[in-house]
Amino acid sequence: MIKQKVVVGMSGGVDSSVAAYLLKKQGYEVIGMTMQIWQDESREEIEDNGGCCGLSAVDDARRVCQKLDIPHYVVNFKEAFKNQVIDYFVEEYSNGKTPNPCIACNRYIKWESMLYKSLQIGADYIATGHYAKVIKLPNGRYTLKMSEAIGKDQTYALYNLTQNQLKYTLMPLGDYNKDEVRKIAKDIGLLVANKPDSQEICFIPDNDYSSYIEKNSNLKFSQGNFVDTKGNILGKHKGIIHYTIGQRKGLGIAIGKPMYVVEIRPDKNEVVLGEHEEVFKKKAYANKLNFMAFEKLEGSKKVTAKIRYSHKPALCTIQMIDKDIIKCEFDTPQRAITPGQAIVFYDGDIVVGGGTILYGSEK
Repeated sequence: MIKQKVVVGMSGGVDSSVAAYLLKKQGYEVIGMTMQIWQDESREEIEDNGGCCGLSAVDDARRVCQKLDIPHYVVNFKEAFKNQVIDYFVEEYSNGKTPNPCIACNRYIKWESMLYKSLQIGADYIATGHYAKVIKLPNGRYTLKMSEAIGKDQTYALYNLTQNQLKYTLMPLGDYNKDEVRKIAKDIGLLVANKPDSQEICFIPDNDYSSYIEKNSNLKFSQGNFVDTKGNILGKHKGIIHYTIGQRKGLGIAIGKPMYVVEIRPDKNEVVLGEHEEVFKKKAYANKLNFMAFEKLEGSKKVTAKIRYSHKPALCTIQMIDKDIIKCEFDTPQRAITPGQAIVFYDGDIVVGGGTILYGSEK
């Protein structure tokens, strides 16, 4: 039997390292590939970057590949990352939305760009260290199934993968939990066995999104008005990129009671504040849809939905109301339905599909 070749996206972390080990153990010919996505940062800035994109990550990935005795390549995805992730991130924030750069990176860099490169060199599959499972349904379509790892499932961030991408994807960690993965890494002597998980957006390691946007774009964000839900002016905000739906802390305004961001209006340069109950909405509308379990939604369907990575899936009914707009009506109101974030639909532990939230509403 000819060995099938798989390219593993190596971030230098414990998950992708163990994924490469498991695939080699299963008999695949494994190649490690690390993305080079740095823009115009100085060497010092790159070295300080502790996410999945820094120089230390490349060094860790290289050492792991040496330990596993597999080839390792660093591939330049700088231009694609700038166009598909950074520019998207800046544009969404400037439009009063809260984007998901990791989801864009998964679709367009870790899969689209990496898969293209991998197929060019004769690979049969690509693989990652994500906690999820790729399955083929009886109708012939590919979708994702939730991981066995409680609290680590990453299907939410992968809902946007295409059928063609899923067809060529292996996710060997879907049956493992994090402790098991770390134990495997320790048992085989990988130095990254206890390496902490990266928590921040990789290209903004200090988590200061607004400073990054101002530094990396020609856009200027002026002060505007805080208003209440009736339109009364409450004070001045420092620019819409500093706020997101549901935010309470760091508003820079004292009203005598807790107030939350309930809406951002970029056209009027207004940030709308309301009381806690006004952050809850029963309906979400989304576009830029990607269905996995079926090609298109017919009629209405009862599912559960996640409106952010850490959100517990909530019961709702979905139906199409336009060619590329879906309405999701929750059984109970949900907190901080945020434009720009992903909404992902599940049938049990199977991903149905998802889209990008346009707005939350009572109507």
